[in-house]
Amino acid sequence: MRDQEPAPGHPERRLSTKETAELLGVKPETVYAYVSRGQLGSRREPGGRGSTFDAKEVEALARRNKRESSGSSGSGGELSVRTRITLIEKDRYFFRGVDAVELAARHSYEEIAEWLWTGELRPGITFTAPKASVTVARRAVDALPEHTGPTDRLRVAAVAAATADPLRFDLSEEAVLGTARTLIPTLVAALPPVRRTHREEGPLAHRLWARLSGRAADEASLRALDTALGLLVDHDLAASTLAVRVAASARAHAYAAVSSGLGVLEGPLHGAASGLAHRMLLDVLDQGSAAPVVADELRAGRRVPGLGHRLYPGEDPRARALFALLEDVPGTGPALAAARDIVATTARHAPLHANVDLALAVLTVSSGMPSTAGETIFAVARTAGWIAHALEEYGERPLRMRPSGHYVGPKPPRPLPE
Repeated sequence: MRDQEPAPGHPERRLSTKETAELLGVKPETVYAYVSRGQLGSRREPGGRGSTFDAKEVEALARRNKRESSGSSGSGGELSVRTRITLIEKDRYFFRGVDAVELAARHSYEEIAEWLWTGELRPGITFTAPKASVTVARRAVDALPEHTGPTDRLRVAAVAAATADPLRFDLSEEAVLGTARTLIPTLVAALPPVRRTHREEGPLAHRLWARLSGRAADEASLRALDTALGLLVDHDLAASTLAVRVAASARAHAYAAVSSGLGVLEGPLHGAASGLAHRMLLDVLDQGSAAPVVADELRAGRRVPGLGHRLYPGEDPRARALFALLEDVPGTGPALAAARDIVATTARHAPLHANVDLALAVLTVSSGMPSTAGETIFAVARTAGWIAHALEEYGERPLRMRPSGHYVGPKPPRPLPE
């Protein structure tokens, strides 16, 4: 005789996949994503056709998701989003629990991207762009005005590449990973090359270099660029990353989510910082001293670019790692000296450390790159992080990032305006 199903509230009550999905408000595929991330346990019953789930555990997860969707964090009312990707603490940061600086020192940008996406390292992996995607993306980018900035070019390339992918609306993990591995090299390939002879294969940093500098790259320079990409791949919930997660919460496909991030990145308070530091470095090199340049910045009421970071009371670990590599790059001596002069000059009144924007500026100035190069490097690097956050968000309840507005306007009802 078959045992009777435990009644609701019974400590051993089990739910089917369908019941679990309905309780959580997600698709059945997302239930198994919770299992793979360790957020939910499952058990296959003897002779059963599918997995079952502990009712109490499912209900607890549903309550937790509901709390998060309300935007309450318990920390001053700021939006808090549960994530397994990046942790920042005590002037260090970690990708899935591993020191990010050590990862960037030992692994390529593509390998770090795979680690963010899957939690697995794939030594030697490189990303390849389909010819169809590159063709349509280049055609769209080439049609833009000559003065178009790099972020605009990348956003247009992302939208164009989406039109060439009929499977873009498939939000399964496997499909999104496939998109990620082709979108990033497509973005790079769509940028106009600076050098006539350039590589279209090999590590992404090699291909990106030809879009940024007309100079031939030595191994130390390529290593610095690849490390910079790895260091910048993610940095918790920056403004652009939050935009990506909002888009993914609304189930926008990966191309659209990345486009959202690029739109926010173009803001002067986010992606433009390295360009400001680049131009400041050039001014210091031109005048031979940081003192008059820093004085001009402060006189104009501006912050000195490339210094300090709200998440690091001490030294920005990304800057420290990149500066150490730049010491071995030929021709960086003058720019490094100028950067040290800027830090020393401002330290007389404000003990601020150099951040990664100043380190990026040393790389771009020394390599003969334009002032927009740092923004390009940042955008390409961060695309991998955006994909990681989109993947994570696709596994959550749809539209959970829907805060409520606090209305402070005139009290209704008011008469119709004449």
